[in-house]
Amino acid sequence: MDKDKIDKKDHILDVAERVFSELGFDGASTRTISGEAGVNMAMLNYYFGSKEGLFVAVFNRKIVSFQNLLQNLGSDGSMTAWDKVEKYIEMYAERVVNNNCFQKMLYQEMAMQRRGDLADKISEILMKNVSEVHKILQDGIDNGEFSKDIDMEMVIATIYGTKNFIINAPQLTSSMLGYDIQNDKLLEERLKPRIEAYLKRLLKSYLLNKHDNTDK
Repeated sequence: MDKDKIDKKDHILDVAERVFSELGFDGASTRTISGEAGVNMAMLNYYFGSKEGLFVAVFNRKIVSFQNLLQNLGSDGSMTAWDKVEKYIEMYAERVVNNNCFQKMLYQEMAMQRRGDLADKISEILMKNVSEVHKILQDGIDNGEFSKDIDMEMVIATIYGTKNFIINAPQLTSSMLGYDIQNDKLLEERLKPRIEAYLKRLLKSYLLNKHDNTDK
């Protein structure tokens, strides 16, 4: 695919991500997306086939790019397992701030609790990243750095759940934290470092073997 086609496809995906985040899958239409992207329906259908195909493509682009980062992190032999968890938390917090539109779209869809082919495709995409985090945690257990009795699934749920609550309840979270989490500047300057510091301290205490659980 030549560069012009790649750029056009990415532009459509950018517009689709915004429209889906604003209107949800059910409320959005391919006609609205094609109109806002400045392309005709034939081009949109050529690239993605259907609204479902476009929706899955938006998810796949974001999740796969993060999966590649996770795979590189997991295979880095110069880092300890805890170093990798710390880096993962930093990467994750960065995506909460810089991909807020996608995060909103993601959790709107998850809250719908759909069943069927679309839900299966989304779950399959998301589970690829869960598996990469699982590998990092398992490596830490295998090399003795992490406690053998940790609950890996609950660790992952804790990380995802923190973000889920913040993104899905912005009004409540803003009132609780004392600042508007929908303000991009405040997200970057106040919320992101707070998420990082909290998750690092929490997970370090839980994951590391007692003899390794010292300040570093």
